[in-house]
Amino acid sequence: MNHLLIIGCGNMGGAMLAGWLAAGEPPARFSVLDPALPDAPDGVALYRNAADLPGAHDAVLLGFKPQQLGALGPGLQDVTAGRTVFSLLAGITLAQLAAAFPQAAAHVRVMPNLAARINKSPVILSHTGLAEAPRAAVFALFDTLGSAVWLDDETQFDLVTALAGSGPGFVYRFIDALAGAAVDLGLEESTAASLALATVEGAAALAANADVGPATLADRVASPGGMTREGLNVLDEGRALRRLLTDTLRATAEKGAALSRGS
Repeated sequence: MNHLLIIGCGNMGGAMLAGWLAAGEPPARFSVLDPALPDAPDGVALYRNAADLPGAHDAVLLGFKPQQLGALGPGLQDVTAGRTVFSLLAGITLAQLAAAFPQAAAHVRVMPNLAARINKSPVILSHTGLAEAPRAAVFALFDTLGSAVWLDDETQFDLVTALAGSGPGFVYRFIDALAGAAVDLGLEESTAASLALATVEGAAALAANADVGPATLADRVASPGGMTREGLNVLDEGRALRRLLTDTLRATAEKGAALSRGS
């Protein structure tokens, strides 16, 4: 895979492109098709219309909204014919991709998150049509954005997307709520925001390098009868936090299934 065309370079597509460039990929390896994007990074060609494309690409990354597939797909047949099609379209299955782009050489579902911009994103991959060598090349490209993983059971893709793709949104909300709770109890807002962010950043870094799981780390912070244990008792009572996040992931995954149905 020598040249990737990104169609729709919004928040996610832009984060991925920034991550690849930060990892040392040459800008000339990428081009962008986006009528609304103000500009592209230096060295990355930007096109407004599919008719203007030189056709040098051998792979396409779909970065527009999944609801736009029906409207945009028919006009992208020549652009995708004979190429590998990568899809960021939440909820859109491999079978639906194959139906939308029947002349493509292969179809790959891809789900990173915005941490791709700093090469810290999990990247979930599922495919149909890739031979062994192209599969390895695809893995290598997306692994530079953080850590790529092949998902063999596509039926789990919506759940994995809810966890790893949407998960940062839930973490950001937690950081905001942690700071907000301190403000509600009397702490100054900027101090609370700074401390909450630094706390989560440090805790995540420690967990990533620990030889035990997060549950054990939580218990190590909490001395019997101490302050932390008292707070954990609130989160643990009736599995309150676990139940809240189960409901959160369920709703997110079910939305993916709804997008697949077009609703």
